Amino acid sequence: MGNFIADAVKGTVLDAYQDDIQKGIRMHRSIDFYTDRHPFTCRSKDRLRAEFNHYSGVIVDVFYDHFLAKNWAEFSNESLPDYSNRIYSLLELHSGIFPDKCKHILPYMRRYDWLVSYAEVEGIGKVLTAMSKRVREGSKMELAQAALERDYELFEKDFRDFYSELIVHTEIFRE
Repeated sequence: MGNFIADAVKGTVLDAYQDDIQKGIRMHRSIDFYTDRHPFTCRSKDRLRAEFNHYSGVIVDVFYDHFLAKNWAEFSNESLPDYSNRIYSLLELHSGIFPDKCKHILPYMRRYDWLVSYAEVEGIGKVLTAMSKRVREGSKMELAQAALERDYELFEKDFRDFYSELIVHTEIFRE
């Protein structure tokens, strides 16, 4: 729950949530901080910076979501469709504690099965196009699918190099 709502929970509002939710929010923040500064993600962002400027970080996050979903079976014994259905049900069960922004997005997330759709390049393209409509004009995120397709192997290598280190980071965080 905390990981899902983390971006919508600002500052000391964190204290309003029970301990387990706070831990999830803190983990999400730790992952964001680690990811934003990691050399492999910086390499991916550098590949996009000329075209997408400061949106390159957001785009790389979405690209990495794609590689995680596409290669899900390497990281989990549970199928991605089973996992996504379980997570959607769990989120809906606890949606009463969510900030309004998260309550609003959850039905769309489930209806369009975002978690599973990330496994396809076209799904990532749709996500980036939708995101481009919610930010300042000129982000060009709707064009990022072409950048992913152009340098697909390079982005996937960056993801794989990064993800093994992220797993170690999250294990240390949990301790």
